[in-house]
Amino acid sequence: MAKEFARVDRIAEQIQRELAQLIRLEVKDPRVKMVTLTGVEVTRDHAHAKVFYTSLDGDNPSLLEGLERCAGFLRSQLSHAMKLRITPQLHFVYDASVERGAHLSQLIDQAVASDTKH
Repeated sequence: MAKEFARVDRIAEQIQRELAQLIRLEVKDPRVKMVTLTGVEVTRDHAHAKVFYTSLDGDNPSLLEGLERCAGFLRSQLSHAMKLRITPQLHFVYDASVERGAHLSQLIDQAVASDTKH
């Protein structure tokens, strides 16, 4: 039997897709162009959404400032794209898991290289 997803999970996935498209096509702020959305968590009452993002520049404060500055625009465009009773407020959180994964991979490669030397 297929696993059934909660409505909140489906809404979070849809918000992530819509926001990624809006940032790519509609946002004019150059600080926000090089961002990747890694996930969205929506509260059960749909009032708030944590939007996790990462960037090639790392945890850049100007990127977070740009995202927070265009949050109102993104929320209004999201309300037009999705037919929800409540459009959640967007809270942006930097996701360092990609950097941690790359660092761990580098450490593993170093350990394997030193292991082959001995």
